[in-house]
Amino acid sequence: MARPRRLAFVHPLFVYLCMQISSLVPNGTPMAPGQILARGVSRHLGHLGMASLEEFVPTRGLRVDVIALGPKGEIWVIECKSSRVDFQSDSKWQGYLDWCDRFFWAVDGDFPTELLPDDTGLIIADGYDAEVQRMPDEVKLAAARRKKIIQKFATDAARRLHRLRDPRAGQGF
Repeated sequence: MARPRRLAFVHPLFVYLCMQISSLVPNGTPMAPGQILARGVSRHLGHLGMASLEEFVPTRGLRVDVIALGPKGEIWVIECKSSRVDFQSDSKWQGYLDWCDRFFWAVDGDFPTELLPDDTGLIIADGYDAEVQRMPDEVKLAAARRKKIIQKFATDAARRLHRLRDPRAGQGF
């Protein structure tokens, strides 16, 4: 009985298709550039021992790209910017400073980082990982606000997990 032949190489088209599939959100639509950056940032934050959520609303009128909760209760907010125009059109970012201990920009390696304020953090990211290039100073949140954010973080995370496990559950979330 002949042994089956092993593949000597993986066809480049197969590799390309696998990369394209990994850049889709669960419903099959392509991810936007900012979502791809957020994925790499979230992976890196996980390696740092932090839990993260994308598209988190700390309060009415604000939506952060990524919020992270550290093992000691520290809260980071990361805004993902895919281009100069994307950064220049963001007029709400200073409102995020009141909702975190540290604020970061996440950009790709081609982004003109000289546009970013020096007193904010900088993360260079792609769709697969990220690296903190500049750590901002920590500005501690008040205890009451920290408690509110952590409770909302936990509630949002639980609801998102429930929707993944039971997509046909009530639409009240």
